[in-house]
Amino acid sequence: MLTHPTLDLLHQLGLNGMAKAFGEIEASDEATTLSHPEWLALLLDREASYRSDRRLHARLRYAKLRHQAAVEDVDYRVARGLDRALFQKLAEGAWIDAHDNLILCGPTGVGKSWLASALGHKACRDNRSVLYQRIPKLFADLALAHDPIFRSDDARVPQVGARQRQRGSLDGDIRAQKLFL
Repeated sequence: MLTHPTLDLLHQLGLNGMAKAFGEIEASDEATTLSHPEWLALLLDREASYRSDRRLHARLRYAKLRHQAAVEDVDYRVARGLDRALFQKLAEGAWIDAHDNLILCGPTGVGKSWLASALGHKACRDNRSVLYQRIPKLFADLALAHDPIFRSDDARVPQVGARQRQRGSLDGDIRAQKLFL
């Protein structure tokens, strides 16, 4: 079999995960023991995993989460007044499907930003789009969007528009802000 033309064609067709798997399987000793349907199934599985991983990484990059956190790592023993049942319900994401927003509030240092990042990471893994934003930035964007002299050709328009396209948003770290609208 001609390996290089096959790899080139896979890359040309945009099947990069399949091309990587093809090269790895071809180089391993397993290649001779696999039947054609097993080869194809393995290549298709690797391509599907590759695409899923790329989508997840793109969603995480766009979300701009502040911390690398996961809901599975939440320590409920820490005294911060976190209701386990409520947090697990929030992690399911029904509030996102209902187009609700979430604001975490509490005293300094209890982990609001970390919890918001954990919920955002879980939502990204569940194939939902997320935008993590601190309240000062959110208020500034809202004030900018409400400004009567705000021009539609302003370079900041896409930022405000992107905020409105989100299915749910996470706002951590609340501070008192003056907002003049």
